[in-house]
Amino acid sequence: MELFDVILIGIVLGILAVLYSSVGHGGASGYIAIMALFSLSPEVIRPIALSLNVIVAGFATLRFTRAGYVDWRSAIPIIAASMPLAFIGGSMELPGNVYRPLLGGLLVFSAAYMLWSVTRSPQAYDSAKRNLPMIGSVSAGGTIGLFSGLSGIGGGVLLSPLFVIAGWAGARQTAGIAAVFILFNSLAGLAGNLANLNVVPTQLLPWALLVFFGSVVGTGLGVRSFPVKPLIVILAAAVLISGLKFVLL
Repeated sequence: MELFDVILIGIVLGILAVLYSSVGHGGASGYIAIMALFSLSPEVIRPIALSLNVIVAGFATLRFTRAGYVDWRSAIPIIAASMPLAFIGGSMELPGNVYRPLLGGLLVFSAAYMLWSVTRSPQAYDSAKRNLPMIGSVSAGGTIGLFSGLSGIGGGVLLSPLFVIAGWAGARQTAGIAAVFILFNSLAGLAGNLANLNVVPTQLLPWALLVFFGSVVGTGLGVRSFPVKPLIVILAAAVLISGLKFVLL
């Protein structure tokens, strides 16, 4: 790969890291889309996307935990339910013409619903902490973990809209839980992938540095600088981008 392409892709990945990390997401779906546009091979795309996801989601987890937005009591059962099902989902394959438009359509609908709701009744999206319903959140985490394994995404773009729309958690509380959810699911996927990886892609290091700096900026916006309404708009934009990626790419 030419040096110019490495730099260009890295800059775009860093910008995506700002967007996704501001709402607690790792951004794997965006990274995969960009690398696919530049015709990188699947053998390179998957370990890089998972590695970048771990970096961004890991820093987001640290930042949101220190800011008090990670509800570990609620997050741990969700993670425990999601990781085994994510592993099972990773071992299964669905026809592309079935799961891609279905998942993409769901994401686009969720983004549109959030944008409509925040303009109609923005008071529904506050930054307060709430007690998540155990059965509902754990069931959702397991189901989304399965979809995460099937699709190769971290799952945050499914978890966040559900928690916000259902009113189970405030915007920043949702971002914190999503960061933890994505981190552990990405770690599990990366561990399985590295077992079959012979050579670490050379472009991983510079891209990792750029997305790390992007996560520093993005999480800073997410925990203190942005009021809640723009945070929801950013979340909807992240979901919409991911949905359109599944439908169109």
